[in-house]
Amino acid sequence: RTKLILLVAAFGAAYFLPVSDPRFQGALVEAFYMTREYARQHVLFCLVPAFFIAGAGACFISQAAVTKYFGARANKVLAYGVASVSGSILAVCSCTVLPLFAGIRSRGAGLGPAIAFLYSGPAINVLAIILTARVLGWELGVARAVGAIFFAIVIGLIMASLYRREEREAEPSVDPDEEPDDERPLVQTVLYFLTMILILVFAAWGKPAEPTAFWDAVYRVKWPVAIALLAVLALMLWRWFTREELEDWVEASWDFVKQIVPLLFAGVLAAGLLMGRPGSDSGLIPASYVAGLVGGNSIWANLVASVAGAFMYFATCTEVPILEGLLGSGMGRGPALALLLAGPALSLPSIIVIRSVMGTQKTIVYSLLVVIMATLCGMVYGALQALSL
Repeated sequence: RTKLILLVAAFGAAYFLPVSDPRFQGALVEAFYMTREYARQHVLFCLVPAFFIAGAGACFISQAAVTKYFGARANKVLAYGVASVSGSILAVCSCTVLPLFAGIRSRGAGLGPAIAFLYSGPAINVLAIILTARVLGWELGVARAVGAIFFAIVIGLIMASLYRREEREAEPSVDPDEEPDDERPLVQTVLYFLTMILILVFAAWGKPAEPTAFWDAVYRVKWPVAIALLAVLALMLWRWFTREELEDWVEASWDFVKQIVPLLFAGVLAAGLLMGRPGSDSGLIPASYVAGLVGGNSIWANLVASVAGAFMYFATCTEVPILEGLLGSGMGRGPALALLLAGPALSLPSIIVIRSVMGTQKTIVYSLLVVIMATLCGMVYGALQALSL
């Protein structure tokens, strides 16, 4: 019966496909443009390092250590504190953080801390916060930073509370107080992961939209530094790792690639078809419709901004110039913050992949929590802005 319904639905969609409609034709082209743009800008220098970091975590980080510091029974202050600010050093988007999220979940990290990391990763990187403050005003920059950290902790705690029993039953059967049995010295493991994280940070460092001395200087030296770090990593692999360990590392990384990449590209293609590339107006849903619904500070305006942000795909920092244009077109400051809090942390591609990691129900609950909290936060911020005026 299910197959019959799917076949009938597919036939109906094919039969009534509006191929002659200019809007549909433009959206179809836009979907492939966005997919090509994603492949060129994010796969080699963002996703590939992230997959290798996730694979290394699955192979070389003790499950007992992950359970001790990030498991369901871990110290909440430490677990959520670290997870909620971890994004400040990772200039990654909502899709690049996915392999890292899948990696820590596979090693036994509790749902709450893992969710806090998933949200904070793309939401509070330093470059995005500073760019927001410079372009959109320091009030929005501060509100975004504070709101993102608060969101990460609160949403993580809510998710952990809702699924406490399930998480405790699914927690790996290891003693959290057991010391990791690792033949490699801790300093080697730390340096190995630090080098890979720095490679990700420098390789993914984008050109600043607003010229500043520090960010421009880092952008100019990003490739020499990244190449030097790659040389250091190669030396580490040669001196510290056996052939069997390297094979296990590559195999674990490949497992994450197989799980995530097909869904991710399908999501990017769908997002491009529906919304178009950021800044364009060629998707099936015209950007002008969204812009016309987010004026003022009503609950509807904030909700529309949150939902639109949750489904649109933003590369790192691209949300700032887009919001600058929307604010100039009459968007309210409250909805602007709502989009800033929902947009970088969620997207249609990331939602599809998150579902493959933690299931449909948890993904829906997480997405709803992000939208609801972004809406409420936008309303409060908009009200405070109105009072200050």
